[in-house]
Amino acid sequence: MASRGERCSGCGRQLVIPSGAKFIRCGTCQTVTRVRPFERWGPAYDSNIRPAAGGFMNSNRPGLVNNRPIVPPKYNNNGFNNPPRPAQYAEPPLRPALPPPPVHGRKRALLCGVNYHQKSYRLKGSVNDVKCMKYLLVERLGFPIDCILTLTDEESNPLRIPTKKNIRLAMRWLVQGCQSGDSLVFHFSGHGSRQRDYNNDEVDGYDETLCPLDYETEGSIIDDEINGTIVRPLTHGVKLHAIVDACHSGTILDLPFVCRMNREGYYRWEDQRLPTACYKGTSGGLALSITACDDHETSSDTTVKQLSTGAMTFSFIKAMEDEPVGLTYGRLLNAMRHSIRQAKAGIRLDGPIANLVNKTVFKSDSSQEPQLSSSEKFDIYSNQVVM
Repeated sequence: MASRGERCSGCGRQLVIPSGAKFIRCGTCQTVTRVRPFERWGPAYDSNIRPAAGGFMNSNRPGLVNNRPIVPPKYNNNGFNNPPRPAQYAEPPLRPALPPPPVHGRKRALLCGVNYHQKSYRLKGSVNDVKCMKYLLVERLGFPIDCILTLTDEESNPLRIPTKKNIRLAMRWLVQGCQSGDSLVFHFSGHGSRQRDYNNDEVDGYDETLCPLDYETEGSIIDDEINGTIVRPLTHGVKLHAIVDACHSGTILDLPFVCRMNREGYYRWEDQRLPTACYKGTSGGLALSITACDDHETSSDTTVKQLSTGAMTFSFIKAMEDEPVGLTYGRLLNAMRHSIRQAKAGIRLDGPIANLVNKTVFKSDSSQEPQLSSSEKFDIYSNQVVM
């Protein structure tokens, strides 16, 4: 009588199955295993059967079909082989929706610049802001170039275009696996807006928003989402600097404290927390936001000869260049505000960043006031800017 092997569905032990048997009990674990139909195996799996001469098998050796070894079928937990899926149902290989730089190192940055080409509300300086910011981070602050992810509407890679989906994915990448000692930077240059607050967690009754390239069809990114994505995941010892050059951006990260400073440099921390609102702080880390203007203000481009830039971004870079060592947050904020106030008359630029724009004058008709907010209070004239 012909026989063949079958694995026990309980312990996996090889059992000898007589031809025609439908069930068999394992002598070791006493599990009853259902026997697969004998004909599914074919003659090559039966050690007592030889193929007929001239048949579809051109070898008389058992276990070979057309002189090729037969690959045993795979088993699931019930002992049955899994038939292959039809080709049309095959799952595509897994790949990330966005191919960002490798997640490694202690410094990481996400830079987004949106010019909104061919739109009536197009900007001129946002992409240039990203280029200048990248230069500052790499050449002056020691950020590895492969740890900087840039999204602009001049990129050829569709996954590097600053759409709402791509910006969301990139923000998750920025904080992925962050650990103590990490320094993260989020920079956005483009349009900002505000909308009615529907969950009653804003002091002024409005949510601030960033406008991605496709915001007309996909919607804006509101401050609640930005806070939940790049603020709350920050663990102990992680520091995030958000530099946002957009209108209505004062509390774009929804941080608990806003620094209110007058023109003489005196400041106080204003608590933005509401008893009815959810927690807006970090998971132990520090988040700092330097923005172009207050929530009710607008920001503008500037012109540096033939190169357009955002007023806030350029004043930030200029302040960092003018005082590369020992710069405090108070001195940074005052320097930025002074630069923008003097922009109507023109500002003479010096230093490596200015060399990118031929060491000339940039002008602006903006009266915006850069803002500072934080996840915790501190002395802005004692704490130095460390990125």
